[in-house]
Amino acid sequence: MGIGATAGVAAVGGIALNARASEGSSSSSASSDSLVFDPDAYSKLTTTVTDTDGDEHSVTYHFWKAITYVANPVDEKYQSLNVSVPVEIDGTAVDASDAPILFANSVGGYMPSSVADATGIGASGGIVGPGGGAPGGTASASAAPSASADASAAPNANGNTNNTGGALNTNQLLALAAGYVVVEPGARGRTLKNSDGEYYGVAPAAIVDLKAAVRYIRSNKGRIPGNTDRIVSAGTSAGGALSSLLGASGDSKLYDTYLKELGAADASDAIFATGAWCPITDLEHADGAYEWNWGANPLSSGSKADQTVSKELRSQFAEYQAGLRLKGLDGTRLTARNYDEYLVRQYLEPSATTYLAALSDSDRAAYLAANTFITWKNGKATFSWDDFLTHVGARKKSAPSFDAFDLSTGENNEFGSGTTQARHFTAYGQKNDTTGLTAKRLDSDIPELLRLMNPMYFLVDKPNQARTKHWWIRLGTNDSDTSHTVSANLAAAAHTLGDDVNHLYYWDEGHGANTDPGDFITWIAKVTGHRSKVKK
Repeated sequence: MGIGATAGVAAVGGIALNARASEGSSSSSASSDSLVFDPDAYSKLTTTVTDTDGDEHSVTYHFWKAITYVANPVDEKYQSLNVSVPVEIDGTAVDASDAPILFANSVGGYMPSSVADATGIGASGGIVGPGGGAPGGTASASAAPSASADASAAPNANGNTNNTGGALNTNQLLALAAGYVVVEPGARGRTLKNSDGEYYGVAPAAIVDLKAAVRYIRSNKGRIPGNTDRIVSAGTSAGGALSSLLGASGDSKLYDTYLKELGAADASDAIFATGAWCPITDLEHADGAYEWNWGANPLSSGSKADQTVSKELRSQFAEYQAGLRLKGLDGTRLTARNYDEYLVRQYLEPSATTYLAALSDSDRAAYLAANTFITWKNGKATFSWDDFLTHVGARKKSAPSFDAFDLSTGENNEFGSGTTQARHFTAYGQKNDTTGLTAKRLDSDIPELLRLMNPMYFLVDKPNQARTKHWWIRLGTNDSDTSHTVSANLAAAAHTLGDDVNHLYYWDEGHGANTDPGDFITWIAKVTGHRSKVKK
C-alpha cells in the first residue's frame, strides 16, 4: 500500500482562501504592477556576524522590508517578505547579483509567521500566536517547535537550546556574511481567524503562501538581486516540513487554483535545493511512525501511553512502510522489522562516533563512563536500538500524538475549516473520536488537503520532475517530537529518485538543533556552483 492508497485526490475545496482578516480588508484585485520589485526601495543597514570559528565580520546590506508578494492578499501582515542583499563585507564591496538566494521561513508549529515588524535580517516579527516566538537578532531567539510540542526552549544534553528561531537565524546571518541574498517570507498559519470566526490560515494556506513568495522572486528575475534559479529553502520543524514540501512539489498544478485566487505571480515556484531541520511532516502516517519509534518509552510522568492504541498504530505503520517499498541510503529495503537496525547503522552510531571523536580524551572517558550502553572500540561507537531508546528516555507526546482523539493537537487545528477549529485527518482518529462527533468518516476534502501538505506524495506516488534535486536534512537523536523514520523516509525517497541527499543526525540534540550551520552554507556554495564575487 503506497501513499495514494491512504489518501487519494479529491476535488479542491475545504478552505476559503479569500476569507478576509477583518471587515475592513478589501476584496478587490490589486494591479499586477504591485508584483514588480522596486530595486531602489531599500534601507542600508550594517550588522556584525560571528562565524562558526568565532570571528566577527561587519556586513553592510540593502534591506527591503515587508513586500507583499501576491496581488490579492488575504492578510498582508503575513503574506509579505523581506529581502537582504550584502553589498560590503569587512570593508570590501561584494556583488550579490548572481548569488544563491536563501529562502528562510520562520514557521513553527504551523503557526502564522510575519515579517511586518522587521528591523533587519533575522529580526522579523516571526511566529505570531500562542507559544510562538520569532527568530530575533541573536541565535538564542526561540520559536514553538511543532504544532503539538512543548513550546519551551530548554537546554539539551550538549548545552544547546532546542529552538527553531536560533537555528534559522544562524543560517540567515551566516548566509549574508557569505555573500548570499536572504529572503525571509511570512506565511499564514492555523490560528488566524477573521471577524466571522473563520480560520483562514489552515491547510494548505502556509504552503500556498510560500509558493506564491517563490513565484514573486522568480517573476522578478533581473530586478531582484540574486540568482532566481538558485533558490535554497530552509525551515525547522513545521517550517522544515514546509521547506521539504516546497522542494518536492515545485510547479505542481495541484496548487494552481489556490495561487490564482491569491493573484500569485505567473512564474515557476520550483526551488533549487531544500534545507529541512526536524521536519514535522507525513502527518497522516505520523501517529503510527511515532508509536513504532517511541511506543516503548514512558511519558514524562513515568507512565506509558495507552498500549492498545500504540499497538494498533504500530501495525498501521508496518503496513504503510511496506507499501512505500523504499530503499535506504545503503540499499536496504526499509520495513518495520529492520528499520531499527537501519537507523542505528546508518545514522545513530555514526552520529555518536562523530560526537565522541570530537571530545578530548578525558571528556570522552567521562561521557562513556556515564553512558555504559555505548561500546567504544577502534574509534567507533556501537550500541543497540533498545539501549538507545532507554538513553533518550521520556517520549514527548502521548498516543495518538498528532490526530488526537479529543482534537487537542495543533495538527488537528491545522486541518480545521471555516469556523471549525479542529478536525480529524486520519480514519483512526475519526473512528475513536472522544468529542462527540457522530460522523464516522473523514470530511470529503481531507484526502486532498493531506496530499497538498505531504512531500512524500511528490516523491513516491508520482515523482515530480520539477522537484529539487538537492536535500539537506537534519534531526537531533533525542528529538521525540516525531519519529526518526519521518526524515529518514524523506531522505530515502529522494535518494531512490537519484537526488543528492545530505542527511545526518545530531547526537544528543533535541528538537530544532542546528550544530553545523557553517557546513550548510558551504553546501549551498557547492551544490549551486557559486563563487563569491568580491569587487576589486
